[in-house]
Amino acid sequence: MIEQFLDIFLADNLILNTETILHYWGGLVMTVQLVFLALLVGLVLAVPLAVGRTSKHWWISGPIWCYTYVFRGTPLLIQLYIIYYGVTFIEGIQDSIFWVIFREAYVPLLIAFVLNTAAYTTEILRGAIKQTPHGEIEAAQAYGFTPWQVITRIKLPSALRRALPAYSNEVIFMLHASSIASVVTIIDLTGAARDIFSRYYAPFTSFLFVAAIYLVLTFALVYLFKRLEQKYLAHLQ
Repeated sequence: MIEQFLDIFLADNLILNTETILHYWGGLVMTVQLVFLALLVGLVLAVPLAVGRTSKHWWISGPIWCYTYVFRGTPLLIQLYIIYYGVTFIEGIQDSIFWVIFREAYVPLLIAFVLNTAAYTTEILRGAIKQTPHGEIEAAQAYGFTPWQVITRIKLPSALRRALPAYSNEVIFMLHASSIASVVTIIDLTGAARDIFSRYYAPFTSFLFVAAIYLVLTFALVYLFKRLEQKYLAHLQ
């Protein structure tokens, strides 16, 4: 039994050739690109949304709460299906100039990733803003800071530093969640592994190799955020 298992595993290893390595590389580039763009755009959207989420006016914070509640309360895969397939049902979209963009899977996929990560990041930043020491706010007001200056110079810089540990988890989650990209024909890391598996019928090498790549990327992100925490949260240690 053990000898048969070893024979299968060793036979799987024979498929790690130049062609398959290049296919994995293309999947890696696509995964990193998707995750980077989704996190970047999501963070840009989340900053003003988090500020609005802390507003005392319900007509500002209410819609933002609804948005974050919906996107944090539903699976990312369902959101992707709704956006990917739902675009085609918009009246006139296929006859407009926008169809050139939305007919490919990349844009709907990126929109789904951005909206999802922005929702989580908004709540992370909102919690960090709420934790701003009241003494810092009073000191800024005593110096004559306007409400806008209090937000941009006191609350946000402080909140962004405190949010680093929680945000690192969101980054890693987004990396792992990106594996669903292959369900809409995008060849990411998981899609590349699926292609290799279907071509060579080699489940061990294809999926274990990709799992190892995800593991390396995760450890690299953990290390990066640990260094950032040591730099920007040194005063709290």
